[in-house]
Formats: sequence, C-alpha cells, structure tokens
Amino acid sequence: MNKDGHVLNGALLAIGLGVILSVDPTSGPLVGGESGAVTLDAAAGLAGETAVTVVELSLPVVLGALFPDVDTAFGRHRKTLHNLPVLAIFLAFPYVFGNLQFVWIGVATHYLLDMVGSKRGIALFYPFSPTEYNLPTGVATSSEWATKVTVAVTAMELVVLALVHNYVFALDTSLAQATNVIGTAVGL
Repeated sequence: MNKDGHVLNGALLAIGLGVILSVDPTSGPLVGGESGAVTLDAAAGLAGETAVTVVELSLPVVLGALFPDVDTAFGRHRKTLHNLPVLAIFLAFPYVFGNLQFVWIGVATHYLLDMVGSKRGIALFYPFSPTEYNLPTGVATSSEWATKVTVAVTAMELVVLALVHNYVFALDTSLAQATNVIGTAVGL
C-alpha cells in the first residue's frame, strides 16, 4: 500500500481501537432509571471516554503504521523495516521503556496491509531471508481498488483485535501481563 493507505489504516485503527478499549463487553447496556432507558449521562460519558481514547491512540498507531516505510529513504524497501525482528523490537519497547505501548499495533497492521493488500508483499524474515511473502488478495498500490482493500483489511484487523481484547487479553495490559496470560494458556 502507499502512504495514503497506511495513514487511512492508522486513522481507522485508532478510531476502532478507541471504541474497542472504551466499551466494556462485560457491563450491561447504558441503561438507568426504572424504565431501563438509555441515560443521556451514561451515553455522553462513554462518548467522551471514547473520544479521549481515540485521540490518545491516534499518534502512536498512525506513527507505527507509517514507520516501516522509513526504509524508502535508506536500506531496501519492504525488507529493512518490514520484518519480524523489527516488530519484536516494537513489541519489547514498552516492556523495557514503559511507553509507546500501541506503536506495535500500527507496525504490525502495516505489515499485514502490505502482505494482504498489495501484490508485492514483505520480507518477513529479513535479514535472514530476502524472500517476500504475500497473499493472492493484493492489488497494485495505484489500483482503483487500493482504498477499498485497505478499508476491508482494516475492518478485518479490528475484528481480530476486538476478539483478542475481549477473549484473550486486554490490549491495554502491559506486555508482561499479556505474556503471562499467553504463557498460562499454552501451559508454559
């Protein structure tokens, strides 16, 4: 995908993640009073909380979604910064330094968008292997379908993130906590 596609992906992810992280699936609907009607205060509170979360997520997710394409200025594009070792650095960064928690989501979804949405793919195992991996669903970045594919891939990413957030571990937990949950689930 091109820069516009990655910006669109990052912006839609920030909005979607803001909603995913703000809505507690274990709580009931926003009801109150004896009639069980939706209360204006509860709806306004949730809307405000969601808006704040979207703003907080926008910068790290969009920056993460754009970061891998820095390799167009140096190195080999879709190799130097489009690989699993770089993603591992972004996954470990918040664990080591305590910040940039959501940048990894932007980086990971950039990779997914380049693998699923474009014809070329990325070199996941670079520098160990220059082989580029993709799926046959990709289109040319200049295609009239590029934006539609970007939106479809982003919607799929949000569904997966919502499932992980609600059934595996909360996305706003620390990496250490998430690692413990996954380790326990697989019996480590």
